[in-house]
Amino acid sequence: MASDNKLYIPLGVKIEREIFNGFGRKQLFQAIIGTLCFGGIAALVYLISRNIAFTLVVLMFGAVGSVMMTTKDQSNLSVVDQVQNMFRFIRGQKKYPYKFKTKWR
Repeated sequence: MASDNKLYIPLGVKIEREIFNGFGRKQLFQAIIGTLCFGGIAALVYLISRNIAFTLVVLMFGAVGSVMMTTKDQSNLSVVDQVQNMFRFIRGQKKYPYKFKTKWR
């Protein structure tokens, strides 16, 4: 008896609600942290240059860049995730020393 029970694998199912495509609560938190860091950089720029317009441009580029770097793409990875994976790989073990032994000796 042949049955028509086929395996159905759903694609594109998201585990968390997203604010917009590829940007959820976790990415919002990461973008806020990035924006705050660029806010500190903008404050330093203002202390050095005393130019409000340039300071606001640095702050706006920082905020937009933070959102762009934390938004996930089609492969479900963001730039921040890819950098974290690269550092995890660099810090990981790459040499696996072993000694050959016969199984039945």
